[in-house]
Amino acid sequence: MQRITNSMMTSKFLSNMKRNLNNMSTLQNQLASGKEILRTSQNPFAATRNKQLANQISDNEQYNANIKDTSNWLDTTDTALAQAGNVMARIKELMVKAGNGAYSEDEIATIKNEVVEKSKELAQIMNTTFDGAYIFGGTKGTSKPVTVDSNGNLAYADKNGNGFGNPAIPDVSTGNDKTNAESQLSTSLKTEISQGVVVEYNKTATDIFEFTDTKLGDINVMNEISTLINNLGKMSDKTGATTDAEKEAALNYVNGEGLSKMDSIVQNLLANRAQVGTMQNRMESAMETNEDQNYNMTDILSSSEDIDFTEKTMEYAVMQTVYTASLQTSSKVLMNTIMDYI
Repeated sequence: MQRITNSMMTSKFLSNMKRNLNNMSTLQNQLASGKEILRTSQNPFAATRNKQLANQISDNEQYNANIKDTSNWLDTTDTALAQAGNVMARIKELMVKAGNGAYSEDEIATIKNEVVEKSKELAQIMNTTFDGAYIFGGTKGTSKPVTVDSNGNLAYADKNGNGFGNPAIPDVSTGNDKTNAESQLSTSLKTEISQGVVVEYNKTATDIFEFTDTKLGDINVMNEISTLINNLGKMSDKTGATTDAEKEAALNYVNGEGLSKMDSIVQNLLANRAQVGTMQNRMESAMETNEDQNYNMTDILSSSEDIDFTEKTMEYAVMQTVYTASLQTSSKVLMNTIMDYI
């Protein structure tokens, strides 16, 4: 039989006490932090999985932020397109009035002046901003995409505000400024709404101002408005500078080609607005999907990472009892020494 010395008993006692204290310390830290795993070494597999889940939740929260910003951008775009549609509808209405041969030069002049004002209003709409960026500016978001002169002639604008793209006004923008502006104005903005899913979400000035009609061919809204204003000017001329034949040709344009193109312009605006509506629906769907994923991942992470406070409190109470009992037991077992027998 092995001889048990007092030193061996003391060493064993201290070892057990340290283990009990470590267990109590672990439980205290778990109760204080609310987390089951305090160090990776406790459970490397679970700790790694929890970290991955936390990263996925963080990524999803960023995706949700992207979706919210995009939805707000699209809401602003939809409102602007609705306003632009109203402007073009009013211009079309004015064209129909101007096409009435019974209108006098003064009445036509009044119509022309309103078209000029509507053109300026359209420029203001096309320069709508959201969160400091011009929504129709493509990647040229920090400067206005459109400019307009006092005669209602619209043009694209470079970073310095110089116009280009409309023969009715001087093409001041040249070189890199013009090239960069042309490229940026037609570039789509993109955002990531879930892992690996990147979508385009903006409408550019070129989407609104330049398109192809299957019957009428290429249409440039800026040029058409300038042409309309010019023809209305001929129809309202009282100076004699415009011949009757020129006035007749202007009237035929307003009633014919001009009106047909204006119909197409209004339809193009409606088509772009419908596309924005489709994107809005997609953002709503993506938001719901991401929120569901976040809820599920958070629930899984919580079940793996968070403690049951009731259970841990009971464990801590039991551990305190064990620790107290071990102290009391050791005081009785280890109290006898050789000095007790002298």
